[in-house]
Amino acid sequence: MRPRIVVTGMGALSPVGNSVSTMWEALIAGRSGAGPITHFDPSNLETHFAAEVKGFDPLNVMEKKEARRSSRYVHLAMAALREALEQSRLKIDDFNRERVGTIFGTALGAVDLIRENLFLLQDKGPRRISPFFGPSTLPDTGAAQIAIEIGARGPNLSVATACATGIDAIGIAMDQIRAGRADVMIAGSADALIIELVMAAFNSMRVLSLHNDAPAEASRPFDADRDGFMLGEGAGCVILESLEHATRRDAPILGEVVGYGNANDAYHLAIPAEDGDGIYRAMRLALCDGSIAPDEVGYVNPHGTGTVLNDRIETMAIKRVFGDHAPRLAVSSTKSMTGHLMGAAGSIEAIIALKALQEGVVPPTINYHTPDPACDLDYVPNTSRTADIDVAMSNSIGLGGHNATLVVRRV
Repeated sequence: MRPRIVVTGMGALSPVGNSVSTMWEALIAGRSGAGPITHFDPSNLETHFAAEVKGFDPLNVMEKKEARRSSRYVHLAMAALREALEQSRLKIDDFNRERVGTIFGTALGAVDLIRENLFLLQDKGPRRISPFFGPSTLPDTGAAQIAIEIGARGPNLSVATACATGIDAIGIAMDQIRAGRADVMIAGSADALIIELVMAAFNSMRVLSLHNDAPAEASRPFDADRDGFMLGEGAGCVILESLEHATRRDAPILGEVVGYGNANDAYHLAIPAEDGDGIYRAMRLALCDGSIAPDEVGYVNPHGTGTVLNDRIETMAIKRVFGDHAPRLAVSSTKSMTGHLMGAAGSIEAIIALKALQEGVVPPTINYHTPDPACDLDYVPNTSRTADIDVAMSNSIGLGGHNATLVVRRV
C-alpha cells in the first residue's frame, strides 16, 4: 500500500504578505497587492502596475555575496524555504540528508540577471561578465541553491511547466516519496518577472489588464468586465513527508496531499484548447489518483487569471468534472488579490487551499461585480466565507498547454 503524504511546513512570499500568516490574513480580508510598479519606470508600457513583493530584504535570508550573485526569484525562494523549514521543525543531518530531496521550479528563472548582463556586455565588454553568471541563470538554480543551503542529498529536480510549475513540483515531489526514493521532499516554485521585457511581451499578447487608473480593481477573474491578468511575483514552499515519517518525528501535520494530475492540451503554445479538455483531464486524474469522489470536494482554487478565454474555458471544465455538484462548489480566484505569480502561482495557491481547509474559511474573488453568463459558478464574490470543508482542489494552466491539478485533504 502506498504511503500517505502530508504537509509539515509551509512558506510563502507574496504581494499581499511576506509569510503564510500575513498572506492569509490579507486574502481573507480581501486586500489587493496591486500598485504602481517600483522596480523600473513603466511609463513607456501600456500597463503601469503590478503586484510586487514589498519590504523584502534578501540579506535577511542570504549572505551578501551570495545574494548579489543570485536572481530575485532565488532570493524569494530562500525566504519561503526558511519559513517552511522552521514550521516543520525538520533537522537535516548526516543521518537523514540522503533521504531528503528537493523539487523546485520556475517558469522563466533569472531573467533579471540575463537582462543586467546583456547590458553589461554591450556597455563594458565580455571581460566584465562574472564567472558566476552561467550557473546563476540555469533553470535549476533555485533547486540547487536550496539543496546546497540545507545539505539535502536526495532527489533534486527543477520543474519548468510555465504557470503549472508550482503544482507540478509538489505533485512530482509527492510521487518521489510514494516511490520510496525519499522520506522528505522540499517542493515549491518561485518567479520574479516584473521587468520591462516581460511586461512588454504580455502587453503584446493582449493579456495584461490596462486598468492603470485603479490597480487594486484591475484583476477581475470571472467578471464580465475582466480585461486580463495582473502580473505578480512570489515564492511558495512546502515540506512533504510520509505520514509515518512525520508521525515518528512528531512533526506538525498541516494537511494531506492526496491526488495529482497532469495533462497537456497538445493544441497551441499560447491559447488553451477551446473545449477545456486538458484541464478537465488533469482534474479527473487528480481525483482518481487520490480516490476522491467529485462530491467530496468543497473548494476549488482555480487558475482564474482574469483573461476572457481562460476563465470561460476553466469554468466549462469544472462543470464537466463535477456535474451536478459544480453549483455547490466554492470557486475563488485569489489572483484577484495576488496577481498572477506565473511559476510561483501553483505552489502558493496549493498553500492557500491547505489554509482554507485548516481555517474553515474560503478567501474571496474580489472585484467581482458583473456576472458573465459563460462563468456561472459560485466565485465567492468580494467577501470571504466560513466553510466546513474536508477536500480542496487547486488548478494551474500554463502556456504550452500545460495543465496541473492538486487535491488536498484536511487531516
